[in-house]
Amino acid sequence: MQLIIVESPHKAKTIEKFLKGDYKVEASKGHIRDLPVNYMGVSIANNFEPHYVIAPEKKQDIKRLETLAKKAEKVYLATDPDREGEAISWHLAEVLELDQKQSNRIEFNEISEKAVKKALENPRRIDKNLVDAQQARRILDRIVGYSISPTASSRLNENLSAGRVQSVALKMVVDREREITAFKPQEYWNLKADVEPNGKSNFKVLLVEKAGKKFKPACAEQADEVEKFLKSNPLFVKDVKRSVMKSHAPAPYITSTLQQDGSIRLNLTAPQVMQIAQRLYEGVETPRGHIALITYMRTDSVRVSSEAQKSALDYIRANYGEDYVPARPNVYRSKKDAQDAHEAIRPIDINKTPESVQDILDKNQYKLYKLIYDRFIASQMSEAKYDSVAVEVACGDFGLKTSGKTLLFKGYTVVYDDTKKEEDEESGNALLPALNVGEGLKLNAISKEQKFTKPPTRYTEASLIKSMEDKGIGRPSTYATIMAKLSDKKREYVRKEKKYLVPNPISYELIDFLVKYFPDIMDISFTAKMEDDLDDIGGGGKDWRKLLGNFYTPFEEQLRQAKITEVTCDKCGAPMIINSGRYGNYYACSNYPNCQNIKAVNEKTVIPTDKICSKCGGMMVEREGKFGKFLACSNYPKCKNTVSMTESVGVCPECGKPTKKMTSRGGKVFYGCSNYPGCKFMSWDIPTGEKCPVCGGYLINVDGKTKCSGKDCKFVK
Repeated sequence: MQLIIVESPHKAKTIEKFLKGDYKVEASKGHIRDLPVNYMGVSIANNFEPHYVIAPEKKQDIKRLETLAKKAEKVYLATDPDREGEAISWHLAEVLELDQKQSNRIEFNEISEKAVKKALENPRRIDKNLVDAQQARRILDRIVGYSISPTASSRLNENLSAGRVQSVALKMVVDREREITAFKPQEYWNLKADVEPNGKSNFKVLLVEKAGKKFKPACAEQADEVEKFLKSNPLFVKDVKRSVMKSHAPAPYITSTLQQDGSIRLNLTAPQVMQIAQRLYEGVETPRGHIALITYMRTDSVRVSSEAQKSALDYIRANYGEDYVPARPNVYRSKKDAQDAHEAIRPIDINKTPESVQDILDKNQYKLYKLIYDRFIASQMSEAKYDSVAVEVACGDFGLKTSGKTLLFKGYTVVYDDTKKEEDEESGNALLPALNVGEGLKLNAISKEQKFTKPPTRYTEASLIKSMEDKGIGRPSTYATIMAKLSDKKREYVRKEKKYLVPNPISYELIDFLVKYFPDIMDISFTAKMEDDLDDIGGGGKDWRKLLGNFYTPFEEQLRQAKITEVTCDKCGAPMIINSGRYGNYYACSNYPNCQNIKAVNEKTVIPTDKICSKCGGMMVEREGKFGKFLACSNYPKCKNTVSMTESVGVCPECGKPTKKMTSRGGKVFYGCSNYPGCKFMSWDIPTGEKCPVCGGYLINVDGKTKCSGKDCKFVK
């Protein structure tokens, strides 16, 4: 028996369809070990050595896999074909004690019989460079998150989390909102002239320039002046341009463009898109067993195999005709920083049309599969063609324009229509008459409309992902996670208004704090450069421990500065810093080890008063302790005078002093002698100061009646 270990049970079921006899397919159910949850788990002093732990819920899975691995003639590791998948294979090899010198790692971009069998024929060793790249990312993010989050939480008095990439994404949202808030609308006017050539149909042109430069009237008076000029001066056709416009088909989906289109066209969040795509990749249940429908969904490459391209062209030729097949097959180039490890996202089998599998998919699975299928088919089709005309009209120094286009050939838009409504005010799709340069025009009417410039548009999930991709922030596997963290219900850094991302108040405070103390991490170019460095580790060009060391040296100093607070040490006067310990956050003197003073972060704020200390003449301040509010001398520790501010209720039956209404640690009210510690009397009920005439116990007030406090005495006064 030969054992194949994958991540997902769905994936295991799909592969089992293809492999019979000697192969057994089992799932690890994701990661089997990781960094610990409750502490950092990275030894910075020991050259950033990670401490991996096995979660309790994973022990049964490991035991099951260990038993099978010992019985197997050979073990193949078939986790996902990316860095994280490579790391999971390495963890499996470590925990199951597999020989890592053997070629036992297999990978495939699609879960099809041909792809799986080909992978089994070409096993390789685990790529330690990819593992190190994933380790570096994981450790880097752990150091940043576990170092900054408690500091930010303590300084801002909120339960916050900060991340190396998520915080930069949040900064983009906050910066955009501040741009919108600071935006001051500028007035301008649109003038449209209805003109008519001799004996031909009329059309409208928009005022766009003056003396060869862009121009719009800035106020009503200026608009009136232009109108007056146009009415009293001749208009003529300055230029006519006719051409056939061609629109090239879009590339097949990569992770980011799929998430963007899933948001725009299907109204799904990025995490939802990836969750659905994962099922389409791993396989869905059918009467014929598990069937996988798409290739791997985490990719930044638009590359397509020649076999898949040929299948698509044959399908297009058979279903749409030869005109829809391009003269040369469409080839797309990936971005310069793309890892290009996998193909673009496409259907595995072009003959499994969306309609043919609709009955085995749920609503969202069908919609997403159709989107992927249609986009791939469109990417291999010929161009759309339009008959385009642009007309320029002149009147003195003023220039007016209009344009229009007519569809000549649908091309790829017959499958996937990505044409947008014209937003350019000088454009239009009205039919234009045949015009000649120099031809005079009759002015029929002029319309004027007051307008105002608009602020930048808020980010949507789709536009934020696109902007992050353009700036080199994050990678295909991280976008969905980042979107989920920004909208996390526990913290809610952003909220959605319709489809737009709006930062909540705490986000401004957090970003300002991070920008002030951690400028490198919050710098977009720094973050993008770090992504490139991580890619270089995967390519075998960089030492991951050295990369972490270069990052940590300045980060450590920034972290130290961020921890310094306005609170001063009451023993030596040095500023105190915030540290995080086993029992939470606490203040520690920055003068350590010379001064080892510490105190709790949750100590109540000191409030100044106008009362004078009766012992030294200093000013008294209001504090709060475990027995309630009290006044303390501001000259502490030289003067330790305190005065209780707790309400006096009742009389102590032991010494005759007033008793104070207090609250226990459990929140229960009690009454203690104000002469404490000289007198340690306390009662759960209000004492009257009198003794019981029957048993000698003390009397208490309960519900307006005076009773004896003794359990066995029934005296009532």
